[in-house]
Amino acid sequence: MSSRTTTSFVTFLHPFVVAGYTDELPAGEYEVLADDEVMLSHSFAAYRRTATFLLINLHAGKSELRAVDHRDLELALAQDQANPNTNEIKNSAAALSPSKD
Repeated sequence: MSSRTTTSFVTFLHPFVVAGYTDELPAGEYEVLADDEVMLSHSFAAYRRTATFLLINLHAGKSELRAVDHRDLELALAQDQANPNTNEIKNSAAALSPSKD
């Protein structure tokens, strides 16, 4: 089977925590890498998500790639959008769609 990796960006308006990690990450834009496995049939191709990673930019040009469950990332985005401490328009969910390769 073959696979693909797609890249997208999510924007958090508030500091957040993703399940599986204890540290709070600052608000901002984050790159998301998603690995999908191609499942072929006689009439169509389908993709199954095998891994999701969140790229965390640390200080001094260093970064960390964290494995996250895509459902936990979606939950963190939903909680960020529901945060009543802002009057800004929230558009984070649209950023989950993959960009063109």
